[in-house]
Amino acid sequence: MSYLVDTNVLSELRRREPEPRVVRWLEARPATTLYLSVLTLGELRKGIEGLAAGARRHRLLDWLESELPSFFAGRVLPIDHRVADRWGRLLAQAGRPMPVVDSLLAATALTHDMIMVTRNLQDFGFAGLEVVDPWTHEGGVHTSG
Repeated sequence: MSYLVDTNVLSELRRREPEPRVVRWLEARPATTLYLSVLTLGELRKGIEGLAAGARRHRLLDWLESELPSFFAGRVLPIDHRVADRWGRLLAQAGRPMPVVDSLLAATALTHDMIMVTRNLQDFGFAGLEVVDPWTHEGGVHTSG
């Protein structure tokens, strides 16, 4: 079983006092089962760029540019042809506008047969996508309908 980790999960780890359930949930999985999307890296970059210059911004940049690439080496997924194809089908089936980043993350998870790890279950209500919220369900997985 592999997991696509959403931005809000990684951001939680950078808090002064991260939620213990999130930390436990991640630590209970082998690192080799945890993946990122390039989109998550972009969202993290956007957030850090919005911070004022200072020690916190410097620490977060080091984390983004050094620690994350090292920890997730070989496990950062691109938006490739297969993901783009799945995304297009997902949008067509939805029949309604969907947030671009969330729907691309969903398409990535579906393409690679992964479980989406996020706090925002409502953002990933896509048919067949398995989602887990480590804030509330340390071991549980929800399949959206």
